Amino acid sequence: MTPTSVKLHQVSGVLELAYPDQPLFELSAEYLRVYSPSAEVQGHSPSQAVLQVGKKHVKIANLEPQGHYAIKITFSDGHNSGIYSWAFLFELGSQQPQKWADYLARLAAAGKSREPQFIAVAK
Repeated sequence: MTPTSVKLHQVSGVLELAYPDQPLFELSAEYLRVYSPSAEVQGHSPSQAVLQVGKKHVKIANLEPQGHYAIKITFSDGHNSGIYSWAFLFELGSQQPQKWADYLARLAAAGKSREPQFIAVAK
């Protein structure tokens, strides 16, 4: 389903999608990043998916239309290989509570965190 409006809120990092006769979807940059449709994240099968960790503070750096069917999102961590079709964005919006809960459960099961891990480098 193609949205009637797409707005990026720079300060909050939220991508807002409006659809006719549907609730407004507000998708955080972190949520979009951890569910990137790229092969780097999703793998070539569900068993090859890579759990994304430390993405709590990621922002959307750029949006590029991809024809009339999708957008390409570039994130502040440099990830830019995911093409988000309108259908995929609608799926992410309509299934957000379940998908977010699943992501948090997988993080906890792996003993990982949403917080980025910084490594101190001696000078």
